[in-house]
Amino acid sequence: METKLAQLRERQARAREMGGPDGLVRHRQSGRLPVRERIAMLIDEDSWFEIGALGLPELRTARHVPGDAVVTGFARLDGRRIGLIGIDSSVLAGTTAPTSMRKQGRLIEQAQRCGFPIVLLCDADGGRIPDVMGWRFSHLPLDFRTFVKSPEGQPPVPRAAAILGPSYGDSALHASTAHFVVMVRTGAVALSGPSVVQAALAQDITDQQLGGPAAATAAGNALMVVDDEQQAMNAIAAFLSYVPANASLPAPVAPPRAPARDPDELMSLVPTESKCGYDMVRVLEAIVDEGSLLPWGADWGPSLICALARIEGHPVGIVANQPIVGAGALDPAALRKEHDFVHLCDTFNLPLVFLHDVPGLLIGMDAERNGILRAYEQLVSRLADARVPKIGIVIRKAYGGGHFAMGGRPTCPSFQFAWPTAEMGFMAPEAGVQTVYRRRLETVAREEGEAAAERLAAQLEQEWITESEPWEAAAHLALDDVIEPARTRAVIAASIDIAWGERASRVTGRWG
Repeated sequence: METKLAQLRERQARAREMGGPDGLVRHRQSGRLPVRERIAMLIDEDSWFEIGALGLPELRTARHVPGDAVVTGFARLDGRRIGLIGIDSSVLAGTTAPTSMRKQGRLIEQAQRCGFPIVLLCDADGGRIPDVMGWRFSHLPLDFRTFVKSPEGQPPVPRAAAILGPSYGDSALHASTAHFVVMVRTGAVALSGPSVVQAALAQDITDQQLGGPAAATAAGNALMVVDDEQQAMNAIAAFLSYVPANASLPAPVAPPRAPARDPDELMSLVPTESKCGYDMVRVLEAIVDEGSLLPWGADWGPSLICALARIEGHPVGIVANQPIVGAGALDPAALRKEHDFVHLCDTFNLPLVFLHDVPGLLIGMDAERNGILRAYEQLVSRLADARVPKIGIVIRKAYGGGHFAMGGRPTCPSFQFAWPTAEMGFMAPEAGVQTVYRRRLETVAREEGEAAAERLAAQLEQEWITESEPWEAAAHLALDDVIEPARTRAVIAASIDIAWGERASRVTGRWG
């Protein structure tokens, strides 16, 4: 037994060597931390439970490859159990081979079966040659029924990924499956790395050009960019604090906090003139609990804000137009971002709060060629199906398909309110009058002169504005009420509480 224990301890020590002294020096010189330091930085102290540590490549060479370049195991994060995959890029650049893929798949299957969130620390240079050449690639132990999603009948678990270096191949696949992806500024994520692109397409391109923060955030492949690895770990911990361990549980509640801004400031934060810009983030600071706003995809479709937050301690998903970016109009990227965010919130039992100040959907040739029609259809369909409470507040304007994309009546919101400044309709007054009454205005201009046509247009615009005000909408119950801006936070909190109803737990069962 003593001999066998000595062998065990020697093998365990070698498994923890990672890239060895020389490999770790080179790894640190690249500005990256070793994988085991990354794990220790994220998890609760003394909570690590590793599996597969003694894994080795199927194709053995003279070089020792600890764990086949991946570390897998379970731990606690803020007291809650998680499953964790950390790619060890100090060993053969973290490249993928059958054993490492088998370790990752086993961790994912176990975490999903047990209902634990999955954290993915990505930093890999794709597939390993010759381990995945020829028939071996086709025979990789990769099951897409479990690797990229929760199996049928099992409640989905949250996935959070950190892009901590060049992340290609299965690391990029991990990022694409995650509900939250944070990347460091020196990271990159793409299907294949620059060397493959150069060989296949003769394009000379860098990691940053191919999949750095600018490219990754614009495409929605990364949802947050931070300066260093510690901030990346903090972001993952923050994201997981808003969502349950799996979709069969209610979202975790925290002690309530007052908002950072006095709700009375809402009277002055939003200009009444519909074309004046303002920062919607300042409005949110007067509604949500102080320090609770976590942006989700800030640089992806930036005319729309998606964020996790808390109101009276309860986690919510915020969807709000951003008037200082394209007047808040919704383009294809913003619609796709909202679709994915709504799916996240509905899956993990987070109520949705919509703050409308939208001039409509972006129109024109570029929007059509980028698929705005399909993106719009997919979004409103997903919105209508969402079972979590959906609370809408029309702050200033809500026009056309943009209003519906923000959770308008056809998507079946739980409650819909408006401020007294709200304007609603299928089109803004000025554009609407010029569109609907174009021939009439042209006739008046021709027969009575331009001044007469301008007077008629002004009269028609005023009639349009009157029809668009919230009073008739409330009178016909298109709105549940018109509220004072300072009451917005209280109305949202009460509406969510009522919409959940008296049920054993605040779980929609959407995943079933």
